[in-house]
Formats: sequence, C-alpha cells, structure tokens
Amino acid sequence: MIRLLLADDQALVRGALAALLDLERDLQVVAEVGRGDEVVAAAVEHDVDVALLDVEMPGLDGIAATEAVKVVRPSTRVLIVTTFGRPGFVRRALRAGADGFVVKDTPARQLADAVRRVHQGLRVVDPDLAADSMLMGESPLTDRETEVLRAARDGAPVSVIARTLFLSTGTVRNHLSAAIGKTGAANRAEAVRIADDSGWL
Repeated sequence: MIRLLLADDQALVRGALAALLDLERDLQVVAEVGRGDEVVAAAVEHDVDVALLDVEMPGLDGIAATEAVKVVRPSTRVLIVTTFGRPGFVRRALRAGADGFVVKDTPARQLADAVRRVHQGLRVVDPDLAADSMLMGESPLTDRETEVLRAARDGAPVSVIARTLFLSTGTVRNHLSAAIGKTGAANRAEAVRIADDSGWL
C-alpha cells in the first residue's frame, strides 16, 4: 500500500483528490493538510511514501515545502499537483527536489499512475509543461531582482520595499529597472505580471 499525503489549501479540491485516489486498491490517503508549513510534520507523523503538494499555499509554498520534506525525509517522494502549470514552476520544483509535476486537470487514472511511477523512483512531468519549460529557459532575473519583484507584487511604494528588504531606495529602483528590462515589460506592474505568469516568482 502506498501511503499518501495531500497538501492543498482548498478543502474541496483536497477532498475530491482523496476520494479519487482512495478508489485505487494500492493507494491510501493517510494525511491531509491545508498549509505548506504543516507538510513536514504530517509526512513524518504518518510515515508518508508520496506527498502530493499544491504550489500556492499559506505558510509555505509547495516548492519550499518540497525542499523541507526532502531534508527531513529524503525517502518521501514529492509530486506537485497544481492548477498553476507555469514553466518556471516546473524548473523551480524539480530543483527543489520534486519527483514529479502534473496539473490538476490530469485524469484520475493518469494521476494514480503518476503517483505509482514517482513511488517507484521515476520522474513524472506533464509533457506539455516539460516542453514549455525547455523552450522558456531559466529565469533571467537575479535572486535579488526576484526578491524585489515579489515585494512589489502588491504595488508597494519603493520606500516601503526598501525598508522591507533593508535596501536603499536607489538600489530598489535599480533592481526594478533591471527586472523591467529583462522581462521586456513597460513598467514594474507588467514586470511583476510577466515574471509571475512565467513562474519565476
């Protein structure tokens, strides 16, 4: 029996996934959590074989949770199951140690098969996303530019971003300007949108 953990902040989605996967004779959902920062404790407590994680969750996103699980329980396989099929997310998730990446509209039988394959030590990535990820390439943004764009997501003024990140306003402006240039955006709001849509943030 393959022991599963489901992590998704939407209870309805979690319940539907659990119901579908529990129909399979060799799969058993032993734990469900709604926050990324609850993943590691649940994986350890329930001796989980495969963790199915959403990307966007409160507390800790699925990519950071993947990294945390792999540190504490390297034997637990991680399959990212998300609505957000962005090529940049695929690269970041695999770099964090994820064993697979599929989107939520994957048919139930294929999802169950992906779980089995990941459990066997194989890597499973949605073929369309894999192709898009290869075509798009790596994020052109530096770590600092990425951090500044993340802080600019809610439209905060440069002074607030500078205080939050302990940078000078001039440095923040320089990073925003570089990010705008690298994304080909017209302004910082568009740079945030492009980077977000690409999965770079």
